[in-house]
Amino acid sequence: MGPIFFHIDVNSAFLSWTAVDKLNNGATVDLREVPSIIGGDRETRHGIVTAKSIPAKRLGIETAEPVASALKKCPNLIIESPNFKLYSRMSHLFKDYLYSLTDDVEPASIDECYLYYTPIAHRYESPEACAAMIRHDIYTRFGFTVNVGISDRKVLAKMASDFSKPDKTHTLYSYEIKQKLWPLPVRDLFLCGKSAAATLNKLGIFTIGELARTDKDILVSHLKSHGITLWEFANGIDDSKVETEVQEAKGIGNSTTVARDVTDRSVASDVIYSLCESVSKRLHDSGVLATQVTVEIKYSDFKTFSHQCGTDSPIETAVALHRVSMTLFDRLWNGEPIRLLGVRAGKLVKPDEPYQLSLFSEGYLSDSSTSQVGTSDSTSAPAVDTEKNRKLEAALRSIRDRFGDNSVTKGKPNR
Repeated sequence: MGPIFFHIDVNSAFLSWTAVDKLNNGATVDLREVPSIIGGDRETRHGIVTAKSIPAKRLGIETAEPVASALKKCPNLIIESPNFKLYSRMSHLFKDYLYSLTDDVEPASIDECYLYYTPIAHRYESPEACAAMIRHDIYTRFGFTVNVGISDRKVLAKMASDFSKPDKTHTLYSYEIKQKLWPLPVRDLFLCGKSAAATLNKLGIFTIGELARTDKDILVSHLKSHGITLWEFANGIDDSKVETEVQEAKGIGNSTTVARDVTDRSVASDVIYSLCESVSKRLHDSGVLATQVTVEIKYSDFKTFSHQCGTDSPIETAVALHRVSMTLFDRLWNGEPIRLLGVRAGKLVKPDEPYQLSLFSEGYLSDSSTSQVGTSDSTSAPAVDTEKNRKLEAALRSIRDRFGDNSVTKGKPNR
């Protein structure tokens, strides 16, 4: 048996978890069975829809639309405020259950995980039988439902789990792409946001199949590196593996929730550079270098995604971290408003540990790159950590340590 991946996604997580909590505390109405949403406030009509019930969806209510707009579609709409303490507790129950099956689990966000099925395949009659057990166990134990996508590629498992809901198992193996994936509209492709979909439509590309057969140079000219990412996903290209939390924990990172949703790349670049400065200082203080960088994005609808890659040479400076981070950001960002940004330095090594230098420079992105869904990244973006950069940042740290963090600032890179 070759590699088999599951993507397990809680159906309308915030609303489902709220519904279960209310039913457990005596409620007689299941929010999942009536028009209802999570997010915003009925009295002020402020906020956006962060989760919706299927009856609400049938009325045309969409995630991320203003509450005021949703109320026009359904004046009797039930609105519940977010309860992140509850969501965290339910998420831990969900993930702890999956860890009881195998250690090969990769949390992708608060309500979704990847699971590597192949090592535990001998326990089950088939992948579908295992998925059915997972769905049944989660519902009987916790009261909410999940979808399970199954594939030989992580990105395809992710897209399979987004097929018809709730409480379903879907397969999308590589040999099923033309039949199941290509007829779908491009907006249904993972990481294809509204802006990218609109650009593709203007080019006469309306289905995922048309995108898969489009010349990559055309996509790059209109969507830059994100066009390559979408083309790879449309063709099911993804050789990444499940990355466990244990591996991810061996690193140094920082993240921030922005005051206002970020919709401009230059603003995102500034935020990421500030994060890189913080990570760089912590790397220096810990006496280690990074050989892997991860960028995390949380969108305004609270969905979180990440992209990571290795570097040919260990790096430490904010400049080098920023260059790698922005290359990853460009491949990951789908153009939608950003609520949170994060940068993480991983696979840490000591400065005196032996490593193989790149043939071409002191640091380039390697060809082995993974992300939350796992996508090969063959782009070589400079991540040079020169001795000049190291000395400059060391001098800046010395000044700040003596006179304060705001005593001296360094211009941000144009990237």
